Amino acid sequence: MPKILVIAPPSKDPTPILHDCGLDDLTLKPDLPAKEEVPELPPDIIILNEALTTRKGLQQLDRAFPSVPKVVLSAKETKRLAFVKERPLSDLLVNPECDELLESIKRLQYEKGLMREILSLKKEGAVLNRLAALFDEISCMLMKSDDLDDIVSRIMNRIKSAVGARGWAILLGDDTGKELYLMQASAKRSRRMRRCRLRVGEGIAGWVADKGKPVIVNDVTGDRRFLADRDGYPGAETRSILAAPVGDQERILGVIELINKRSGDGFTGEDLTLVTRLSGLVATAINLTAVHQKMAELAITDDLTKLFNSRYLQRTIEMEVERCKRYNTSVSLIFMDIDYFKNINDRYGHLVGSKVLVEVGQLLLRKLRSVDIVARYGGDEFVIVLPQTSPKYATQIAERLRKTVSSTVFLKKEGYSIRLTASFGVASYPETAGSKEDLMRLADEAMYNVKYQTRNGVCAII
Repeated sequence: MPKILVIAPPSKDPTPILHDCGLDDLTLKPDLPAKEEVPELPPDIIILNEALTTRKGLQQLDRAFPSVPKVVLSAKETKRLAFVKERPLSDLLVNPECDELLESIKRLQYEKGLMREILSLKKEGAVLNRLAALFDEISCMLMKSDDLDDIVSRIMNRIKSAVGARGWAILLGDDTGKELYLMQASAKRSRRMRRCRLRVGEGIAGWVADKGKPVIVNDVTGDRRFLADRDGYPGAETRSILAAPVGDQERILGVIELINKRSGDGFTGEDLTLVTRLSGLVATAINLTAVHQKMAELAITDDLTKLFNSRYLQRTIEMEVERCKRYNTSVSLIFMDIDYFKNINDRYGHLVGSKVLVEVGQLLLRKLRSVDIVARYGGDEFVIVLPQTSPKYATQIAERLRKTVSSTVFLKKEGYSIRLTASFGVASYPETAGSKEDLMRLADEAMYNVKYQTRNGVCAII
């Protein structure tokens, strides 16, 4: 049962009606809450009377209750409130029946959860893109040198810089699998360092090799595992260590140590995550295998448009189809292909064509909801995922996008003033498609139906 904050003047108190609809966890306020009246626990939904609904008032509520969905109740249709439906997590209902009200609340709560998931994925995507950039940089290192020591040194210096450490060391397991020896370190290796060996299970590095787990020790003086003459910088001052295992699926090859964090706060969980992810590249450099596959697995955005790429699109569609099965909802797919895009490349050149694709991608993002996913599928083709969207509404969205594209002047600021059109195909699960594969195939076929006939149109498989 959602916790609902009702904001309405006493003369228009809707709580009796809400009780009749089965909504019992209600708190009634006669006016917008002042800053000092905001409760510590926010409501799940805010229901607002039309008389108190203004742009400024909703902005005030947004500040007081971030990400809380809002339903505005009105006694009649009015243009004054049309802006409500353009806002995220907001709905406008005119004399709604209980079913309509409950469906609106359910949809807004779903969209709130979906937005939270998307924000989490975007945050994860930012980390992955950072890692992908490092993978790209390290890949160039691998291609420029076949000297193992040089490759490892370059990779470790890059990792050291990324986490803000002062030094690093790599210890590898010997042929017996019982001992670790110092392969390389950022400090100049002395004869003593070259002779440095420790048993698996001995010292911090030996513990990591034995357990196969990374560890952060920000004060080595308080850790009984630390061996001053073997961990960190042998023969030099070591204050803090981040250690992670290096290996593949079959075995642990050795241990990475990042030594002495430059900042006084010590190594962090984010540092540990970064090193753990990148330790695979050290193993790759040692084994000279699989680096390009690892890079591809981390990339989720298209290099040109910065939209999501095909790999992320496939993952998203799978997730949405499973969500539809679980919650008995719909997901729709729009395939879009720019008409005669080859003519743009032929006339203006591929650089201008690429800029047009970027502007088209940004235009789609501006005209869609924050919960919708836009991906570049390849070339001049885009795919849009519309969660919890019926075939009829998806078709309306496609038609609106078609009109927007055809009425937009692209690269106007750069002096080109290019006009173009696009062909759209629409399909939905489960209404017309029985699986993820069917959904993509039908939307693609619908788009090509337009492409081979009229172009600049929408075809929906309904």
